[in-house]
Amino acid sequence: MRVLGVNALFHDPAAALVVDGRIVAAAEEERFSRRKHGKRPLPFSAWELPELSARWCLDQAGLRPADLDAVAYSYDPALARPADEMGLDDPWDHLRQEYARRAPEFLAEALPGLDPGKVRFVAHHVAHAASAGQASPHPDCAVLVLDGRGECGSHLSGRYVDRQLTVLASQKLPDSVGLFYEDLTQHLGFLRSSDEFKVMALASYGRPRFADRLREYVRADGEGGFTARTVPWASLVPGREPGTPWTQDHADVAASAQACLEDVVLDLARWLHERTGEEVLALAGGVALNCVANTRLHREGPFREVWVQPAAGDAGTALGAALHVAGEKEPVEAMPTPALGRGWSDDELRAWLERSAVPYEEPSDIADTVAEELSRDGIVAWFQGRSEFGPRALGHRSLLAHPGHAANLERLNAVKGREEFRPVAPMVLVERAGELFDGPLPSPYMLFVHDVAEQWRDRIPAVVHVDGTARVQTVDSTTEPLVARMLGAFERRTGLPVVVNTSLNTAGRPMVDDPRDALECFGSAPIDLLAVGPFAIRRGKVFA
Repeated sequence: MRVLGVNALFHDPAAALVVDGRIVAAAEEERFSRRKHGKRPLPFSAWELPELSARWCLDQAGLRPADLDAVAYSYDPALARPADEMGLDDPWDHLRQEYARRAPEFLAEALPGLDPGKVRFVAHHVAHAASAGQASPHPDCAVLVLDGRGECGSHLSGRYVDRQLTVLASQKLPDSVGLFYEDLTQHLGFLRSSDEFKVMALASYGRPRFADRLREYVRADGEGGFTARTVPWASLVPGREPGTPWTQDHADVAASAQACLEDVVLDLARWLHERTGEEVLALAGGVALNCVANTRLHREGPFREVWVQPAAGDAGTALGAALHVAGEKEPVEAMPTPALGRGWSDDELRAWLERSAVPYEEPSDIADTVAEELSRDGIVAWFQGRSEFGPRALGHRSLLAHPGHAANLERLNAVKGREEFRPVAPMVLVERAGELFDGPLPSPYMLFVHDVAEQWRDRIPAVVHVDGTARVQTVDSTTEPLVARMLGAFERRTGLPVVVNTSLNTAGRPMVDDPRDALECFGSAPIDLLAVGPFAIRRGKVFA
């Protein structure tokens, strides 16, 4: 069975392809269009489809639209109600619903040859749930979905048995912890439905002194649901204009909101564990990208293991919708890797470099060359293999640096044009991680935070956040041999088993995806070396 999954209605449009129960490809439209998040989540943009990523997914499998057995669209307009009936202030939502209802026609026009009758609507939170429960390595697990909104709800709790879902609870709108966090994001001068991770980072600088006030509006009900109503943020702290300095009050209200969010997540998880008795919890939805909340859930929650979908936001619903529809007809396999996007052969990469007329080298081992540059405190752009599906750079589209120099945090944030309070992440071999970091291990998808061991904090200061934590990515040499070789070569030179890893992009732009993007980023930012496949391009030679 050949199923194309599509996420389009709100934000992070994406496409994914499942063939005979196996995930073949998945990619976000932003990587092709070069528009951050693909589009803004406005009713007026709801008609836009992930045409470029969908066509690429089909090309990857050698399929035409007419070859598809189904297209799974991750929203079901039949489940929606008028916005005012749901308590939402969204006067143009009816336009969004009209576009959703007409999605089969729009898809048939975007993908000539597709029969619109093959389009299947999949409930938004069911698609989120499938992206976790059906994609995880665990056929039997509990599943928890939390985000801003779906058709008429903001949450789903359920259970997968042999990869088949039973829904146990949901939360109706307008109560939404995702919208609660989005509202604060906007109040703090950041871009809502985009910059929520900045609020999480800022929270580390504050104290939760407003938490009791916020619990009047946001709290769990102890029965598998919660209350999360509109907060009068201005009564707590003044709003911040974009681009202006943040204050301690802003950090404190961020810390308070983070604490309330974590309390709700923990309560929902405890209720779900009591109902299911499962040992593993799979997470999806935009809230599942909150790695601080994930870590508290792992430490204080009742589940032995917490597995988070690497593309937990709306992009992941493209994959989940495809898995859900395919799983109704045949067994589906777990997600083998997040590296489901575009990739190029060495010959294709060489041709890119030749056409670009840039001087390049082909060293005997690119991993060793990169380790040498990093040991000299150079910044390296690392472009290897297929691109990652989801918002995290996991060793395929990364900026790398030396962790032993505290100034490299400010240096990287300046290279990327980011706020000074934003942390960068450590990349470490999985077998070494326990020596340096205390937290959920292994952590291959960078979706948890870890306490940095006291004896290592002064040795790797660039990756230690203000609260003594780090968002770790562990590297397994069996699945990522090139990255593992680079880490080993760096440790032999420096005695440090860690390399700084952050996404290969600059502020406001999507992660680099193809070789042209990599060359443009290299040319516009003070990066010392670009490693593209087996080839190395040095700034000193290009701009001599």
